[in-house]
Amino acid sequence: MTSSNDEVTKAQQAAALPTSDDTPTVFDKILSGEWSSDKVYKDETCLAFRDVNPQAPVHIILIPKHRDGLTQLSKAREDQEGLLGHLMYVSQQIGNKECPKGFRIVINDGQDGAQSVYHLHLHILGGRQMTWPPG
Repeated sequence: MTSSNDEVTKAQQAAALPTSDDTPTVFDKILSGEWSSDKVYKDETCLAFRDVNPQAPVHIILIPKHRDGLTQLSKAREDQEGLLGHLMYVSQQIGNKECPKGFRIVINDGQDGAQSVYHLHLHILGGRQMTWPPG
């Protein structure tokens, strides 16, 4: 597991870079098949796969297949409301299947939110007792 300080450093570095739909991310490489992933779910709008650096026994990343400007939750447009709802619905389906005793959904947003990849993504975490506060 990566320490939270490593993730904060990655987030600070990522925030300093320009972002746009034209800037490929690690998730674009997974979507294109350039990089492999352990897929757990896919449909016409989203893809879920196991995190390569899990922060819990179950750590799944859920992403929209098309960014369409959705680099951060705080950048969501009104016309993306249906997609956001779909991502939440799919995350609970995956969470219920993978973590029947409970799970946590996390969305990091921006530098202070420790976002290190600028392609909206949901973390589905579980398989152990989560602690509070989270950060």
